[in-house]
Amino acid sequence: MDAIGVVIALVMLFLVAAAVMAVVGTVKAAKAVAAKVERHEAHARRAVENAALRAKTFTKPGSQGQLAAVRLSLRTSLDATRQVLESGLAEDSQLAESLQLLNRLDAHAAELDREMRILEREPDSARLATKLPELRERAGRITHAAETMRWAAQDRMRRFADDDLARLGRECENEAGALRHWDRVDGSGDPDGAGAAASAAGAGTGAGSGARGTGAQSDGVSAAAGGTAAARSEETQRKGLTAGNRLRAEDVLGLGEPLNRLADRLRKPNTGGA
Repeated sequence: MDAIGVVIALVMLFLVAAAVMAVVGTVKAAKAVAAKVERHEAHARRAVENAALRAKTFTKPGSQGQLAAVRLSLRTSLDATRQVLESGLAEDSQLAESLQLLNRLDAHAAELDREMRILEREPDSARLATKLPELRERAGRITHAAETMRWAAQDRMRRFADDDLARLGRECENEAGALRHWDRVDGSGDPDGAGAAASAAGAGTGAGSGARGTGAQSDGVSAAAGGTAAARSEETQRKGLTAGNRLRAEDVLGLGEPLNRLADRLRKPNTGGA
């Protein structure tokens, strides 16, 4: 029984919480719809009033037509300034301060517009003509302040757009240079041609070194051959001195031929003595 009671209590609590959330959601949705309808209604009413004022500027002559033109100029300037500031608020948070100033300016404009609306029903045209310069001067001050903020906001947004475009252009140029990388390689020198020249120079150096090595080797061989021949000649002379063709002492001393002549003379018979 206790478990069943706990389960029932939890279910009831869940149902109550769901009902509360549904009521809160419904109230918020109704408020949002009401605010949206009210905002659209205000825009529609203002559009209708502006159209009526524009018609009065052409249909009513004299001070009343001029007063309608002043009201229309004031409304148009404030509406245009608000549109510019609200459109740039998402990208530039500093425009929030300008919107606050515009709201304060709009309050003065609403008060002035109310005065001019009352004067439109003034039956005394002389009084209306007397008050018109003052009202036009006040409206001009408000309009000038609103236009100053609007023009400054437009210049600020255009400057930001120009800076962003310039930065984007530089990034695009850098990316294009990175994609066209072979231009940088050709401008700094052909690495393939340089490698081929270096290889040819290395081959020529190696060939010269090989030729010099070959020449040195040939000289070495010739010198070795000459040394071998000299050694063989010396060895032959040694063999001639020590081997079977043994030289005599007279030949060595250079007395062989004189001794041979003397022996021949001695061998000849002495004809005179016989």
